[in-house]
Amino acid sequence: MHPRDQTIFALSSGRPPSAIAVVRVSGPQAGPALKALAGRTVEPRRAARVLLRDGEGREIDDAIVLWFPGPASATGEDVAEFHIHGGRAVQAALFAALTAQENIRAAEPGEFTRRGFENGKIDLTEAEALDDLIHADTDRQRRQALRQLQGLLGDKARDWRARVIEAAALIEAGIDFSDEGDVPTELIAPALARIKSLLAEIEEVLAGQGRSERLRDGLIVAISGPPNVGKSTLINLLARRDVAIVSPHAGTTRDVIEVEFDLDGYPVTMIDTAGIRDTDDPVEQEGVRRARSRAAEADLVLWVTDADHERSKQKPDAAAAALWTVRNKIDLDSANERAGTRVSPGQGRATAFKISARKGVGIPELVAAITAFARNYFGSAEDGLIGRERQRELLRETVDALRRCLAVAVAGDELAAEELRVAAHALGRLLGRVDVEDILDKIFREFCVGK
Repeated sequence: MHPRDQTIFALSSGRPPSAIAVVRVSGPQAGPALKALAGRTVEPRRAARVLLRDGEGREIDDAIVLWFPGPASATGEDVAEFHIHGGRAVQAALFAALTAQENIRAAEPGEFTRRGFENGKIDLTEAEALDDLIHADTDRQRRQALRQLQGLLGDKARDWRARVIEAAALIEAGIDFSDEGDVPTELIAPALARIKSLLAEIEEVLAGQGRSERLRDGLIVAISGPPNVGKSTLINLLARRDVAIVSPHAGTTRDVIEVEFDLDGYPVTMIDTAGIRDTDDPVEQEGVRRARSRAAEADLVLWVTDADHERSKQKPDAAAAALWTVRNKIDLDSANERAGTRVSPGQGRATAFKISARKGVGIPELVAAITAFARNYFGSAEDGLIGRERQRELLRETVDALRRCLAVAVAGDELAAEELRVAAHALGRLLGRVDVEDILDKIFREFCVGK
């Protein structure tokens, strides 16, 4: 039997032990398995309390079961759910009893969602949104994923594809009736008008969604600078725990340390890097190389200095999207400088700070500035249509095909019709309805088992 025709089961709730565990079964043997373990038939979509027994008649658990006959289920197949007590022994006994049933096996990661996709319950954009919702760490990530799961992009893409196909039908009808005098003109003109309108609509979506997919990954902030200026002290203070070793000896931090934050709902990854300096130590050299590499990839670099390193020959990498200077240890300065920020003329945001990481002076202002930077960076990302780079690339392919269609329409209707087929194909790939077998395994493999 092909794996897709087999019945699958998995734990669909949290890891044991727990108060309640939900075990889901999907496939043609879900009904017989439920009847065998429950000892009776169960009314569809009504919870029933039963005493589960294995094939030898041994009691497994006093449980609640649910029965969802296909196709009216999450996967489009027959689905049974066992709500059992969440102890490891109870789960192991139920798994053993299910495995003993014919043609039932443990599910692979994402297999339930993939079956729902293959049975037309969701499109690929909604499947991706479901994965994003499961892995959402902040409230803004959750809201964006939920909007996508509700069909925000998928509904738009289906409408766009239908309009492309309608325009293609008009052009191809003009080709078929090319010997009917003025008929082709009457058909092609409205087709091109529809294409122009659709092109402008998709271009507007692409132009206004520059940061939306980045909300999934978050803002990357690198703390960089010379050794012993307080970078590790700063990240420990921001993290409110000891994530990095603090030492008076230069070169203590050798590797990249990452800490994830939720700043006003925006996901931010803060990176503590090795002190940047010239060194003969090969291990420290590798740490410096990694520090420079991560700083170059960051969206924001906090270049930390102190009074002893302000004139250091080491300079931050210019590749960073934004660079802020953070003057640390002001509590030790002879001039007893006050904490604060300096705003660059015309930029409207702080680019230099004076802090004391050891005493926490100036930290609230720094955190507030990073939060404001994240807010400006993401903009209205949570309301964006685009959630992943794959989606953006396919919309770009659609736009390019529509532009080519308009450009070649004067040269020949056949060429215009071919470009519309390319555009419809790209939108079909966006929804996962055509030519996407090569990416399905990659997408669903990222899901957790039981989803």
